[in-house]
Amino acid sequence: MPDYLLESKCLPWPADWTTIFGREAPLYLEIGFGNGQFLRDLAARHPAGNIVGLEISLPAQRRAARRLQRAGLTNVRLLNADALFGVWVFFAPGSPAGVFINFPDPWPKPAHHHRRLINPRFLDLLADRLPAGAPLEIATDHAGYAAQIEACLLATPHFHSRLPAPFVTEDPQRIRTKYEQIALAAGRTCHYFKWQRNSRPAGTPFPIPPEYPMPHIVMYSPLPLAEVAAQFVPLAWSSAAASGRFVDVYASHRAEVLLVDTYVSEEPMTQRIALTIGQRPDNELILGLHELGFPRPTAGVHHALSALAGWLQTLHPAMVIRHSNLQVNHAA
Repeated sequence: MPDYLLESKCLPWPADWTTIFGREAPLYLEIGFGNGQFLRDLAARHPAGNIVGLEISLPAQRRAARRLQRAGLTNVRLLNADALFGVWVFFAPGSPAGVFINFPDPWPKPAHHHRRLINPRFLDLLADRLPAGAPLEIATDHAGYAAQIEACLLATPHFHSRLPAPFVTEDPQRIRTKYEQIALAAGRTCHYFKWQRNSRPAGTPFPIPPEYPMPHIVMYSPLPLAEVAAQFVPLAWSSAAASGRFVDVYASHRAEVLLVDTYVSEEPMTQRIALTIGQRPDNELILGLHELGFPRPTAGVHHALSALAGWLQTLHPAMVIRHSNLQVNHAA
């Protein structure tokens, strides 16, 4: 049996699905598969397809893996990732042959509506990834969310309904999941959207983020590391491409190194990383990225290191950069 659980931190951007599955086949994606009932049925109905389940919950992943193993299905892989990030970085344009989204979190409070998955921008992303003719199916039991989904789908020029109406409230051909049965037993109406990617070119590009070399900076510094650490305060930084904050600094007991706890936000992801400030002879500091947590050396990480160098330069007028491999402009 295959190892169903994929380690998202180790996959290339985009993922090489042909190598992962060991064959070239149509690729179907379910976003938010819950306990895996629909995913199992999808894999059983498409034995000639490669099926990917995208889910942010690790317990749900483990439950689904056990369900798939009991069913003896070998054409499924499970990926732990946020939906926007996962679709953006792991799927090249034209790669998914179909996308299924079942009962996404409705975020019912008005203040939380911005967190809903189905919105114009996410549909633009799907339009950039799905080829013409690929199905897009969405199900929800939340009336308010159904109205938003309908409005978003009707507004997009890249999809059209495969049915005479935007949605139906009965779909006898699909398997009823455990959550779906609970919703129906509670008297809620389920809305099933069966749409399809048309041939209109996607208007918004969503390029796969490039990965850069591991960043490093060499600086002259008359200050010892202890003085640098003593002057540290939490700091927010931003650039045109990314933003973040330096949360705290930690000193190693075994080496002349500081770890700077750092958040980096850039589309389509946020990383929590450890930047390093190391001391070496001749009054030099080495700034770099620690491999803790398998970070991706994105443009945002390069901007973060540039911002760290900029902060260090405020500590002493003699602080200067002697060498850098950053792919971005240094902070002033």
